[in-house]
Amino acid sequence: MTGRGRLVISQHVMEQMASQVASEITQAGGTSGGLLGIGAHPDLAARPAAKVELSGQQASVSLDIVLGYPTPLAATTDRVRHHVMTKVSALTGVEVTRVDIDVTGLHLTTGQREAVR
Repeated sequence: MTGRGRLVISQHVMEQMASQVASEITQAGGTSGGLLGIGAHPDLAARPAAKVELSGQQASVSLDIVLGYPTPLAATTDRVRHHVMTKVSALTGVEVTRVDIDVTGLHLTTGQREAVR
């Protein structure tokens, strides 16, 4: 149907959605704690930081994520990238054309600290 109006999705909403969708992948998270980023620590329960650039009905996403250790970095970031592109596009109708990922930290799972030393 046409003529019923238009939908505008803000950049902030797109960033929140990209962050939430990225956190749906096991072994992907963000940082928590600290003040203004100082003293923050890797936390798989936290959502990754997301930035979105919108251009009409297309978007590019940048994510700062923490990954669980040990996990295959390339395979996990590929899963995050694919999931964000497909799910955000499906939920918003905005085509996500690019997802850049910066791995900002690793989160050692329980018991791994002893094994790594």
